[in-house]
Amino acid sequence: MTIERMNYPDGYFPVDEYEGRWKKVEDEMRRQGYELAIVWGKTAGHYERAMETLWLTNFWSEHSGQEPDSPIWNARGFCCVILEPGKKPELHADVATVRRRMVRCGDYFFSDDPISSVAKALNARKPHRSVVFVGSDNLPMKYARQLAEQTPGIQFEYDDNLIRRCRRIKSPRELDMFREAGQMVSSALYRVCDSLYAGKTAAEAAAEGAYELTRRGGGWLRIPVNFGNDEDSQFFERDPMYGYSMGAPSKGDMVRTWIYGPTHQGYWLDPGRSLVCGGKPTPEQRSLLIDSYAITEAVMNSVKHCARVLDVVGEAERVQARVAEEEDLAAKQWPYFGHGNGSMWEHPIINRDSVTADDIFEEGMVASGESFMTRKGVGSVGWEQNFIVTRTGIELLTTTPVFWF
Repeated sequence: MTIERMNYPDGYFPVDEYEGRWKKVEDEMRRQGYELAIVWGKTAGHYERAMETLWLTNFWSEHSGQEPDSPIWNARGFCCVILEPGKKPELHADVATVRRRMVRCGDYFFSDDPISSVAKALNARKPHRSVVFVGSDNLPMKYARQLAEQTPGIQFEYDDNLIRRCRRIKSPRELDMFREAGQMVSSALYRVCDSLYAGKTAAEAAAEGAYELTRRGGGWLRIPVNFGNDEDSQFFERDPMYGYSMGAPSKGDMVRTWIYGPTHQGYWLDPGRSLVCGGKPTPEQRSLLIDSYAITEAVMNSVKHCARVLDVVGEAERVQARVAEEEDLAAKQWPYFGHGNGSMWEHPIINRDSVTADDIFEEGMVASGESFMTRKGVGSVGWEQNFIVTRTGIELLTTTPVFWF
């Protein structure tokens, strides 16, 4: 892949990709008996709640974040897509105009108060049934109350998974995009690992990875780094946000690092690696590296089309029971063996309590396998791999070398 491949003056996905998405949602609305739906998103410097509206319209606000409300604006940073079967999505957002060659929607309405703009549009429609509200886990109570006050007589029902159900299986173009993202982030993670292997500071290593992703047109949220075997080494990164540690691992230190965030076109990848600075692990360090990665490997070896998520959990649990000897801080914070990938984490969360017996992996999903382990006096390590689910197994997206010895 060349760097030039990353230039998309008219948007990455063509119009017919979005028309296919709208058709999937329309079919799902008809199956559920939905007459009208509103889908709330939050962009403007945010990523984790941009996913639904971004997938539907490719809209991204140029504002800096959710700015405090003032007499001249309200709910800055939020946007809404109104969905009605048989019509193109209607977008309400906070930029004065949109570039039509990039933003995919029907009518566009600019407002410095998207709450009032959406309320006006709903009142004009006079829906006969309740309006489906997507994003109750996103829109703050203050704005939800404003919307209810401005739409007297309209009843809302809630289905935060409406769009998620439609985007779980990726289109062929989305899968190609993930393959490009995998090349980008794998190259960047290699540069991070190579820097830490050589004993550079965490800040220098993160800068190397950030440079590689940026020059390829990509992005990230964090490039966390930690090292050593003291109490602080169990935390996800050496220094907390915001900033990167100016400390460096010493030769022989255990090191772990990730690159995670919206890597390409707003889609999320999050690979992680562990290694020993200088590349000469002790027998104990080598055992920790190999044993811990075996948990992630168990996930990858058991995922395929129609595999039950609970069966994959069981395989990972069996390996974990064999190799994990003590509590790990990261494993306690993220008590699962991976997750679906889209514009952030998606269903399924690979945890016994997060899925049902009917949850399966399906061809065309993108997901991850991950694991964390600590052994006292040796260090803390962690891994993550991203992959596409295929008919017979997985297609690995994150190809940075696993072991650096």
